[in-house]
Amino acid sequence: METMTPAEISQRIAVLRSEHRSLDDRITRLAANPDDELEAKRLKRRKLQLKDCITKLESMLIPDEPA
Repeated sequence: METMTPAEISQRIAVLRSEHRSLDDRITRLAANPDDELEAKRLKRRKLQLKDCITKLESMLIPDEPA
């Protein structure tokens, strides 16, 4: 991953969190329709990928402690 400033990282986290919430809403709506099980699984997988990416970016914001 290219070097990002803390402001850019925070902005990217905000975008990813927004997409994460959007997927959550879509998954909730799909839960009412059992015919879209494959789509729901795909969305859940994408949601997990977003969560992993958010976690990684958040860890980049934590300064390294000297040993």
